[in-house]
Order: sequence, then C-alpha cells, then structure tokens
Amino acid sequence: MALRILFIFCCLWSIHTPAVEVTDLYQSELYVTDKSRDTRVEASKKALYNVIKKLTGRHEGGDSTLIKQAMRSISDYMLKYEYLDAQDGTVKIRVKFEPTKVEELVRDAQLPLWGNRRPLIAIWLAIEDNFRREFVTQDSYPQLERLIYDTAAEWGVPVIVPLLDLDDLAKVSVAEVWGNFSEPVELASQRYNAERAITARMFQQRNSSSWQLEWRYTDAQMFEVNKLVGDKQQILITMVNDFSSALAKNYAIDPNVSLATQTTSLIVDNLKTFTSIELAKRQLTSLSTVVDVDVVYRSADVVRFEIQHSSTLDDLVKSLNLEQAFNIYVDPHAFYQIANASNLRYSWVGQ
Repeated sequence: MALRILFIFCCLWSIHTPAVEVTDLYQSELYVTDKSRDTRVEASKKALYNVIKKLTGRHEGGDSTLIKQAMRSISDYMLKYEYLDAQDGTVKIRVKFEPTKVEELVRDAQLPLWGNRRPLIAIWLAIEDNFRREFVTQDSYPQLERLIYDTAAEWGVPVIVPLLDLDDLAKVSVAEVWGNFSEPVELASQRYNAERAITARMFQQRNSSSWQLEWRYTDAQMFEVNKLVGDKQQILITMVNDFSSALAKNYAIDPNVSLATQTTSLIVDNLKTFTSIELAKRQLTSLSTVVDVDVVYRSADVVRFEIQHSSTLDDLVKSLNLEQAFNIYVDPHAFYQIANASNLRYSWVGQ
C-alpha cells in the first residue's frame, strides 16, 4: 500500500533538526542493599526489564512469557556489571547487556523496537510558588529538574531543561512560557538543537494541597493543554511518562505491522564524490529497518538509491528525518511536496 506523507513548510524547522544518539540504552543502574550474589541476580533481572522498557517504549514489555523465560538465564544477556559506592553509603549496581542478544529477544517477543537515534525534547517549565513565577532550573528547583532527567532516562528519551541564562532570557520570558507563546520558545529551543519544545506551567490549586500541571507542545495544531492534578513530583513524572510513551509509539517499529520487506526509491543530491556516495550508503544501511541499499543511478551530484526495508514507508521516513546527515529536499516552486515509495528526495549534508 502506497503511503503518503505531507511535508508542510511551517513544520520544517523541526524536521531538519538532528536526533540525539542515546548511548546508554543497554544498561541500567539500581540501588542494592548488599553485594551478594542473590541480590545481584535479582537486580540484574530488574535491570533487563528497564532496558526492555527503553527499547520498546512499553511498561508491560517485560510481561512477555518469552522475556520471563530469558530471566532464568540472565547471565547469557549480560556484558558486565559494576558497583558504584556513594559517599552517603548507598550502593548502586550498573548492569550492561549485550545489544544484539537483547534486540533479538525483543524481536522474538514480537515487541516494537526503537533505535538509538531519538528526538531531543526541550522542556520549558514555569512554576508559581508563593505568588511568584519563575523557571524550573538546576539552581531554582534542583529536585524537580533532576526528576525530569531521571524519569526521561527510564524511557531512553533525551530531554533538555534549558539553562535559562542571559542568552535564553533575552529570547523568552516566564510570561511567554506561562502563556505558551510558541514563537519565542521555539526560537530559544534552537540553541539546544531540540526536535520539539514543551511549555509547561505548575501551580498550587486554590484552597487545596494539590498541584496542577498544564503542558503542551509548542507546535501542536490545537491549543488544548494536557492537565494533571496531584502531588507536585508525581504529576511531573506523569507528564514525562506521557510524552515519552507517545514518542515511543510514534517512532518504534512494530513487528506486527512491518512484516514484509518492501523497496523504496530514494534520491539524494549533493553527493559530489565517490566517498560521499559510500558514506551516504553506509548511513542508510545503518538504519534499524534497512535490509539492503543499492546505487541504481547517478547523474552529476544526484544519486538514486534503492532501499529494501522491513518497515512501512512512514517508519522509513521517520528514521530518515532523525538523521543529521540528510535534509529533506524542498522544491522552492511548490507549496508542498508529496512523498511516496517512488518519490523520496533528500540532500546530503554529511556527518
């Protein structure tokens, strides 16, 4: 079935942004009470559950019967472990797993798989406390800032809480984040190479001990906000969980949908040398769903590749849009362009 993706000019700023390569998808750290073998084995099983969550974007990923069986031979999937002793007397264990074996386990369990190139999300959070509004930063609210990073790390989602230094404050104010004025926030987010930006505001409900958190993407077509009420820390965790889960559903490759290998033609310009052609081919081959890549045509600096991939065209385009080596080609004479399996075009910008 020929899928069609509409590229609108007003969205191109986010599409061109390179993704972040997440390097710790296959490891997990947990607190342990001692360094005994039994404690290490149990911690290693929990660590594998955590890794599978990051790879699949699902809380329930570890509930698979196949994965539960794999837990009985947990050492077969481990690369190494090490203990981290803190000055306060607490101990953590860091467990690293063999990527190939874990990915094979996820595929055998028929779970979705999200690659290591992921969009960076900038989170601009303003809080009203004691009738004063200010940004959440490492200096102002270090516990809340740390909570955002720690929760996102559980999903393997790269996030950035802006520095809010003089450079940021010259572009965006608390009032603009509070009112979700998209343009200045998106402009300031470009400094961090963020794929998307979120504005959020948190305040205590009147005559109540509960807090309210309202958040939305700055580029959302509808102005409706996501509203959460409850404990201050818990609603912040819920926000990060919600957008992380949604990102995983958008980018993870579902094996139950992508069953058959299909072929897509891709035109890439600005390939001026044989070296650049080979680099582009290798970059395409590295995509998680790509099975094979062939050069079928070349004219001047334009090359047509034939790509065999075990995913939908939509998933292939998502992967390409996260690659910093490729930019979507935009026809300056067209208001929009339609892409399908015989009409994908990008420009090579290198690594």
